[in-house]
Amino acid sequence: MTPVRAIFFDEDDAQAVVARLRADGFEATMERERLAGEDDDEDHPWAVASDAPAFMLEVLVDTHDGWLDEGEDAGATLPPLDLPAAPRRIKRT
Repeated sequence: MTPVRAIFFDEDDAQAVVARLRADGFEATMERERLAGEDDDEDHPWAVASDAPAFMLEVLVDTHDGWLDEGEDAGATLPPLDLPAAPRRIKRT
């Protein structure tokens, strides 16, 4: 099972979610989420990764004002495009 991630801006909220998930018997880790373009280390949100079911983490996210990071689904990728081998000629020669 792939871990589900939740993002929180408050460290206390992230710690409370980790404590709740561990108390319920799930694995849970917390780390800083580095956002592109953020210069101030204090503004980085906290990411909580867990093997808990997504619906359970969704309830905790709603309670603690965060959001789920669902990411890209590897099975939902599109096939490669069939691109032309040469540029299209606009004018006839």
